[in-house]
Amino acid sequence: MKIHIQLIYTGGTIGMVKSAESNILQPFDFKNISDNIPELNLLDCHIDTISFDRPIDSSDMNPNHWVEIATIIEEHYDKYDGFVVLHGSDTMSYTASALSFMLENLSKPVILTGSQLPIGDLRTDAKENLITAVQLASLQHKDEPVIQEVGLYFEYKLYRGNRTTKISADHFEAFASNNFPPLVTSGVKLTVESHLLLKNNSIDNFNAHKIMDNRVGILKLFPGITPNFLQTLTLSTNLKGLILETFGSGNATTEPWFLDIIKTIIGQGVYVINVTQCDGVRVTMEYYKTSQYLLS
Repeated sequence: MKIHIQLIYTGGTIGMVKSAESNILQPFDFKNISDNIPELNLLDCHIDTISFDRPIDSSDMNPNHWVEIATIIEEHYDKYDGFVVLHGSDTMSYTASALSFMLENLSKPVILTGSQLPIGDLRTDAKENLITAVQLASLQHKDEPVIQEVGLYFEYKLYRGNRTTKISADHFEAFASNNFPPLVTSGVKLTVESHLLLKNNSIDNFNAHKIMDNRVGILKLFPGITPNFLQTLTLSTNLKGLILETFGSGNATTEPWFLDIIKTIIGQGVYVINVTQCDGVRVTMEYYKTSQYLLS
């Protein structure tokens, strides 16, 4: 039985080619994708494509677009064996993370990928990323998808989507997953780390959560932060969640005014989450005294 893959184009560098007339980059029609990447015909799968009505730069990505992607997957979930989402690299990690929580009881692959260079560029990384992403989405074992989660594939590695971060705008190796190893590494052959893959063992049906709340803010702490700067957060009546990017293993200033303002924000019903600014480090609020105050 032939595998059916749906390719979802949201925008981004990967979908650009140079116009023959003006030599200017412009989006190409993904309905004719095999004309630009004939190697896809070598894969034992059938690919259908769908694009946003207005493809966007990933810098313009927002929760409404996440809902649009989730809706496309929901509406076509029973028809396809896997999904590949083409996305600009700047906010790809945000989208991969969001989709991993929006798509509940997922038992099929949703692979995000993109490129650093346009698909029409001589040195493009787009072809390898796209071809391998489709191949990963079509992997089957005993008539079941090998990958049953949201992943991000870039430069020979498939990562768990919600563990990724973009680390470079200049290199092909643009993403990293500091706290979790790659799920698959692409070399002469695909090396699948089966013991790391998520498996959907739930008896419940697939469900796409599409009610999003953007009343969440991020505050990156820095030496010299002032009461007036932080006080503005207490004036917001719409804030529902605040993510504190703290130092080291979760440390913050112990100035009384800082702790008082955080207590006021929590008293207003705002959920406050402590994450670290450091890559590859976990928050351990019991380790230093400067973080223990946030526990009280």
